[in-house]
Amino acid sequence: MKNDESMKINDDAKKSVSELFDQFGTTKAGLSQVEAGSRLSKYGPNTIQQAKRQSEIIVFLENFTSLMAILLWASGIIAMFAGMMELGIAIWAVNIINGCFSYWQQHAAQKATDSLKKMLQAYVKVIRDGKTEQIPVDQLVPGDFFQIQAGDSVPADARIFDSANLQVDESSLTGESVPVEKADSYRHGDGEFAQQNIIFAGTIVTSGTASAIAVATGMQTEFGRIARLTQSQKKVIYPLQRELNHLTRQLTVIAIMLGIAFFLLAVFFVHYPLAQSFIFALGMIVAFIPEGLLPTVTLSLAQGTQRMAKKHALLKNLSSVETLGETTVICSDKTGTLKQNQMTINHIWLVAHQYDVTGTGYVNNGKIQANNADVNVQQDGDLSRLLSIATLNNDTEVAENPDGGKAKILGTPTEAALVILSRKAGVAAKVENQRFPRLKELPFDSGRKLMTTITKTTEGQPLIYTKGALGSELQICDRILDNGKVRALTTADRDNISAANERYSKQGLRALAFSYRIVAEDDPLNDTEIANYTIENAEKHMVFVGLTMMSDPPRPEIFKAVRNCKRANIRIIMVTGDSPITAKSIATKIGITSDKAQVITGDELDQMADKDLREAVKGEVIFARVAPEHKFRIVSMCQANGDIVASTGDGVNDAPALKRADIGIAIDNWYRCC
Repeated sequence: MKNDESMKINDDAKKSVSELFDQFGTTKAGLSQVEAGSRLSKYGPNTIQQAKRQSEIIVFLENFTSLMAILLWASGIIAMFAGMMELGIAIWAVNIINGCFSYWQQHAAQKATDSLKKMLQAYVKVIRDGKTEQIPVDQLVPGDFFQIQAGDSVPADARIFDSANLQVDESSLTGESVPVEKADSYRHGDGEFAQQNIIFAGTIVTSGTASAIAVATGMQTEFGRIARLTQSQKKVIYPLQRELNHLTRQLTVIAIMLGIAFFLLAVFFVHYPLAQSFIFALGMIVAFIPEGLLPTVTLSLAQGTQRMAKKHALLKNLSSVETLGETTVICSDKTGTLKQNQMTINHIWLVAHQYDVTGTGYVNNGKIQANNADVNVQQDGDLSRLLSIATLNNDTEVAENPDGGKAKILGTPTEAALVILSRKAGVAAKVENQRFPRLKELPFDSGRKLMTTITKTTEGQPLIYTKGALGSELQICDRILDNGKVRALTTADRDNISAANERYSKQGLRALAFSYRIVAEDDPLNDTEIANYTIENAEKHMVFVGLTMMSDPPRPEIFKAVRNCKRANIRIIMVTGDSPITAKSIATKIGITSDKAQVITGDELDQMADKDLREAVKGEVIFARVAPEHKFRIVSMCQANGDIVASTGDGVNDAPALKRADIGIAIDNWYRCC
C-alpha cells in the first residue's frame, strides 16, 4: 500500500550523492547554524507528536455518563420526586461509588503505562559549519549530516554514506528479527522499509558505523506515518459496553411501558387519584431498574483485572477483561510475540556428518548431539574446524544473566548464536583468541555477504577464516573438507550442499556457511604480507567446511497457549513482516495452522478486494511481508465478519492494528496502544 512518504523515501534512495546534497542544500560540511535554525522553525522539532490526551476531569466524568449510569441518575431523580428520598440518595451513592472506583482502576493503569515509556536517543552527533557537535535529537532537521554507530537509535529517516559493516535491527518496523545489512548503494528488497541505503527512525544500529543525511524528521518519518495512522483511529467501544448500552435501552423502554401500564391500572381499576397514581407508577419504574447491575459488573471486572495483574498482564480498561473472554479471532505478530527474538543454532551440516544442537536462546543450555547422543567435539576434525571459525571469526560478546534473565549482547544476533554454539561445544573463546590472535579483518559488507579474519596456525602459517551467505561462499570455494581430508569441490558437492540448504530452509531455518584457507608454501599468497591481504586475493581458493542452521525459536509457553485457544474455538491468524516460507514454517510448527494453509503476501493483499479478503480470513490463512496498513485492514475485515478481534504485537508496525482491534494486546515493551 503506497503513500507519498514511502514513494519520496524511495526516490531519495535512488538519487546520487550530489543530487541529494543539491536537493537538501547541504554538503558533507553540514548545514550552517543559521540554516539549521531556519529549518527547525519550518519543519518543527524532530519528535513524534502525541495525540492530545483528554483532561483528567473529562476522563473522570466519563465514568458517570454511560447509558446505564445515566439511567441510574434518572432513577434517583424519579425516586426523590416520588417521595422516596432515601432510595434516591442510595441509587446516586451506588452510581458515585461505582464511577469513582472505575476511574481509580483506569488511572492506576495509566500511571503504570506512563512509567514504562521509553524515549528515543537523547543526543545525536551532527556536522554543522564543518564541525562535529552533539545536539538534542529533537533539534535534528532535514538536510542535517549526522553520524551513527553500534548501539545508537536512529533519530530520523536518513540516506547513508561511508558505511562500514552497518547492520540495523528493524524488527520494530518490519517484524523481522534478523538485523538488516545496509550499504551505500541502492537496492530494494522484499516488502516495505527494504531500501538498502535508507535507515529509519526508531530502529537500532547493531553493528558498524555510517554517516547519513536526514531526509525526513518528526511526523514525516515512517515512524510518524504509523503514529498518524494509529492516532486517527476512533475510540473502540468494547463488546461489553455495547451489550450494556443495548440492555439499558431495553430496560428503559420496558420500565416506562410498565410505569404507564401501572398508572392506567391505578387510575381506572383501583380508582387512585391522578397524583397518587403517578407517584405509584414512578415507584414501579424505579423498582424495575437493576441498581446493583453496574457495580456488580464493575467489581467482577476489577477482580479479573487483579488476577491478570498477578500474571504480569496490565489492563488499561476494565472492560478488556470481558472482551478477552469474548474474543473469536486473534491476529498475532510473530517476532517478539510468538518467538523469543533470540537466534539459536539448531543444526550443523558437514559433508560427512550432521549434528543437532539442543537448547534455545542466548544461554549455554544445550549440547551438540548425533542420534540423540552427546558428541565429543575433539573426535571430529571437521566439526572442530567449523567451531574454530565460528569462535575466531566473530566480533560479538554475549553476557549471560546468572539469574536466568535475558542475556545482553553487544553485536549481532547471528554472531551471538555462534558464541553460544561455541560455549555448548566447550570452546573457551578467550583462550582461542589468545592462541590465535587476529592479525587482520576484512569486514562484512552487504555486497559480497562475507566476513573474513586472518590469524596464524600453531606452525606460523597464515590462516584465513571466512563466514557468510552460502551463495557467496560457494563462489570463493574450490575445495571441500571431507572427513578430515581436503579434496576438490565437485559439481555433485555443490548440488548436495544446495539440497541440504533447501531442505532446512523449508523448515524456516537460515543457513550460514564457513570456509578456511591455510597459506602454505605453495600458496600464491605465501610471499604476500598479511597487511596486504585484500578481498580480491584472500577470499579465493577457500576450503568449504559446512553450514550452521539457525532460527528464532518459539516462546516455550506458546504451544500450550495455541492449544488452549483451539479448545476455546478461537482462531489465530499470523500476520507478520517476515518471509512467506518462514511464516508458514513457524505457524505449522507451533500448531496455528496446517501445512495446507494459504499464505498471502502484502503485495497480493494490495490487489485483493475487501470481499475477497473477508472470505480469506474465514479460513486457514497466513499473512506475510505485510506493512502496518495491511495489518490494520486485516483486523478490520475480521471485524466486518462479526468477529471479536484481539491483536497482539510488540513493535511500532503493530500499533495501528492494536488500536483498531476490539482489544490490543501489547507484548513486553509495546504498551502504548493496548
